[in-house]
Amino acid sequence: MPEVSYYKVTPLYVYIFMNGIFDPIVFRTVEYVMIALAVMVFAGLRFITPGYGIFYTPKWGPSVGNRLGWVMMEAPVFICMAILWSCSDRRSETALIAMASLFMLHYFQRSFIFPLLIKGKSRMPLSIILMGCVFNIINAYLIGGWLFYVSPIDSYPASWLLMPKFIIGTLIFFAGMAINLHSDHIIRHLRKPGDHRHYIPKGGMFRYVTSANYFGEFTEWVGYAVLTWSLPGVIFALWTFANLAPRARSLHHRYVQEFGDEFTKLNRKYIIPFIW
Repeated sequence: MPEVSYYKVTPLYVYIFMNGIFDPIVFRTVEYVMIALAVMVFAGLRFITPGYGIFYTPKWGPSVGNRLGWVMMEAPVFICMAILWSCSDRRSETALIAMASLFMLHYFQRSFIFPLLIKGKSRMPLSIILMGCVFNIINAYLIGGWLFYVSPIDSYPASWLLMPKFIIGTLIFFAGMAINLHSDHIIRHLRKPGDHRHYIPKGGMFRYVTSANYFGEFTEWVGYAVLTWSLPGVIFALWTFANLAPRARSLHHRYVQEFGDEFTKLNRKYIIPFIW
């Protein structure tokens, strides 16, 4: 794994800092810790449901409005990736630009567009925002660090964009994004203004799973893992599943309790069509 090499265009203190946090041993250690934590989070969230969205409860502490909460939680990863990208000597490499742009596209939508589309006046606990923010910053560190600092210099030539793994991964990524956006659209339009009742989402991938929006997001990051063909990409997909799958399961059981046979007769899986 090569030493970070951008001293000529970066102040000495930044150079020393970057070489420290992207030291091979440090970076690899963070990867392994994140894998272990993903397993622990998946197990823990089967018994604890974070209190936001339909599961919001004041017991999680002080809160802010959903719109502000989503910006506070998602924007840091967009900003961190932008900083890592701009500080790297490899910032102009064609393949890296393409892969980083896909990452930034997702988080621009989640940070600055998705919050504006939110309806209602639900709230998000600051504790949830803080935990999400920490994860997002670590994720930016892993993905941005791998692409621009840690991966060997010849890992991603321009020809990478023509390789089957990049093409297939990109198609999966955009398929997941389309599912995610369409599912969010369905959820936003379940209720008319002033209506506070709950409804069963229908249409699109909701024909097969309770949480089609989560399935779409997980699919995105599986695609990203394929198109980058990297361990950080796999870790992100793993974390996405560890975080969203238990919530999909909790939501499924919530619908069973609230709607009974009306919901169970739909025979949906939690998050992965026909599987789980």
